[in-house]
Amino acid sequence: MILVSDRGQAIEAELFRENGVLTSVTINHSVALRDETGKILVKPFSDAEGLAVSKKGEIYLSFEGQHRVATLNLRTGVTVPVAPLAQARLLADNRGLEALAMSPDGTVMALPEQFPTPTFPLFAYRNSEWTVAAEIPKQGPFLPVGADFDADGLFYLLERALTPLGFRSRVRRFDFSGASPQETTLLQSLPSRFDNLEGISVWQDASGKTRLTLISDDNFLPIQKTQIVEFSIRD
Repeated sequence: MILVSDRGQAIEAELFRENGVLTSVTINHSVALRDETGKILVKPFSDAEGLAVSKKGEIYLSFEGQHRVATLNLRTGVTVPVAPLAQARLLADNRGLEALAMSPDGTVMALPEQFPTPTFPLFAYRNSEWTVAAEIPKQGPFLPVGADFDADGLFYLLERALTPLGFRSRVRRFDFSGASPQETTLLQSLPSRFDNLEGISVWQDASGKTRLTLISDDNFLPIQKTQIVEFSIRD
């Protein structure tokens, strides 16, 4: 797996399983994120949030603080921004392009954690241009933090809500094939059931079953935990 830290680090790691159950993780490579000249990124430029990988192995990152999407060379850590998003001026501080996903046809999709409209715009980057591919309905206190597509083109959105009793997590699945998005809620947790889940990867295991792998951000706080949580989709 490939991970990114909001303090400017990219990590490549290997997952180990026994009978399909995750047992351990080994970090194989870690590198500081850098700008086009090779200079190590510092705040506010280093706050990477979203990550998406194409079928060809191209890696894209989304940043907030200085809102942008960039390509990543995992070996060197060098990031190169793509064309700027015109709506970036509407993104709030620390509430920018939190979720990033790669559609099956190679389109980069970005979703803001907050936006001053009744819906969340799903931005699409293709052929060096940004467009709005869909509008995601806002439901309750949950805000987008991670996203991915499955092999059939269904869009999975990981959302988070912070309560006085701890974090809540929700996963919604969207079908964009019709005139308007069709959504299904797959998971909605109670407070403190999981930690601060922010990353999601959708994949198929050897039996063809769709699996969700989620990872939390512990915010470098001793009272929080870095968790990897996995689910299987039944339908």
